[in-house]
Amino acid sequence: MARRPAPPSSSPAPKTPGKGAARPKASSAAAPAPRASGRNRGDAPRVDVREWASGIRLSAFSVIMLSLVVLGAWVLVPTLGTFIDQRQKIAALEASVQVSEDEITALIAERERWNDPAYITTQARERLYYVKPGEVVYLIDNDLDPSALPREQAPVSDTLEEKPSDWMPQLLRTLVATGLSGTATTAP
Repeated sequence: MARRPAPPSSSPAPKTPGKGAARPKASSAAAPAPRASGRNRGDAPRVDVREWASGIRLSAFSVIMLSLVVLGAWVLVPTLGTFIDQRQKIAALEASVQVSEDEITALIAERERWNDPAYITTQARERLYYVKPGEVVYLIDNDLDPSALPREQAPVSDTLEEKPSDWMPQLLRTLVATGLSGTATTAP
């Protein structure tokens, strides 16, 4: 009976010592890892969890140190959150103090201006229209250019007129015009 040839494998087939054949020497660097049977080429290597777990060895010292790390994290996390919250509040209060100091500085400068007799005289003339005895003050109303004045509104009619309007085409035209318009740029 004829034997069928074995399918090609990535690992070399074990050779049996025979006539004229020397036994190959084991080399740890050149020997590829043996493949598990029944695996396809693209599959990830399978890990035996029991074998991996049996390799873990915990001593009493390791368990105590691990529990101390967990306990330390359990104690420090809320404290760290409180610290960060307090630092944020302190920063907000410092900003508030800075704003208050700026306002105080502005008020002191305003008070110094009001101590100046020339400033008081100027403010009395501008705000209250005070004058010195013997002075004549002219107040000019309507000193604007007639083209700058706002237009008067046309009288409103008493009759109500209804205009037929279809809002959908107008909306569509507006959306298309907006989408096709270029962005506004300033001239150099």
